[in-house]
Amino acid sequence: MQYRTLGRTGIKVSPYALGAMMFGAIGAIGNPDHDDSIRIIHRALDAGINFVDTADAYSHGESEEIVGKALKGRRDDVVLATKLHLPMGDDPNQRGNSRRWIMTAVENSLRRLQTDHIDLYQIHRPDPDTDIEETLSALSDLIHSGKVRVIGSSTMPASDIIEAQWVAERRGLERFRTEQPTYSILNRGIETEVLPVAQRYGMGTLVWSPLAKGMLTGRIRKGQQTDLRRAALLTSFSDERRLDAVEQLIPLADEAGLPMTHLAMAFAITNPGVTSAIIGPRTMEQLDDLLAGLDVTLTDEILDRIDEIVPPGTDVGTPDQSAYLPPAIQRSNLRRRPVNERAAA
Repeated sequence: MQYRTLGRTGIKVSPYALGAMMFGAIGAIGNPDHDDSIRIIHRALDAGINFVDTADAYSHGESEEIVGKALKGRRDDVVLATKLHLPMGDDPNQRGNSRRWIMTAVENSLRRLQTDHIDLYQIHRPDPDTDIEETLSALSDLIHSGKVRVIGSSTMPASDIIEAQWVAERRGLERFRTEQPTYSILNRGIETEVLPVAQRYGMGTLVWSPLAKGMLTGRIRKGQQTDLRRAALLTSFSDERRLDAVEQLIPLADEAGLPMTHLAMAFAITNPGVTSAIIGPRTMEQLDDLLAGLDVTLTDEILDRIDEIVPPGTDVGTPDQSAYLPPAIQRSNLRRRPVNERAAA
């Protein structure tokens, strides 16, 4: 395993990070068998993966509980990352990036993970309702208390990343050391601004969904019935533009003598702006397939061909439903003046 430095933190991590979202009863697509999930985690650690990423919201805390049990006796060998922000109850204050919630959420995560510290604590999404100074101040206190080693963001627009860096510098606060954006052959938008900004500030990046939620496994084909459990959740599976791109990538993978999963993962970790790519296996078979491609290196010719299919810096088709969208994009009333003001103008 060739380990990489996570930004400028000095922390060494594997180029694959084990994502724990699929561990626990997450709808109809997760693995509810704790013992089996623990075996998968141990298999990844035995293969040299030392970076594990989870979140409090994954299966409403169940994922963290599984990870905590799996790391008993092995905690010191693992760079453990988790996240907060998404709702953890009906109470409107049991979510977001406020100091009030951060201080509660971290204690809950520490308990579930059965550890006294988190190596990388991340805000799962930006929170327009909370001043970034408020968030960074609370996270800084967690670092100073020893409960958290470094902090990071996830799915932040480049402008928000820059603002957070400036606020940290001007207010003397700890700064985000990592960013966790979505990135795959089908989703290359971060190459335009997010990756260059992260590199400029010395931030490590752990990218999620390098297999484009399963579209780059080779099992999602145009004109064929897909896995209904996943298709019900992902409208991108029926996006003709994404399916057309996949149909062009499959023969390219065949020509290179690679499974689609290996082509996709090798692409993600080839970018010098990417530290680690998060894999999210649900079964041991899926993990073993991904581990088999860990040493795959793509030639410039193959990378050029990928660029022809999906140009650099572009996203194909429907944006990922899990990606962050500013409130004004989601809610029409925020980008339209009230009717009476429009009439007066």
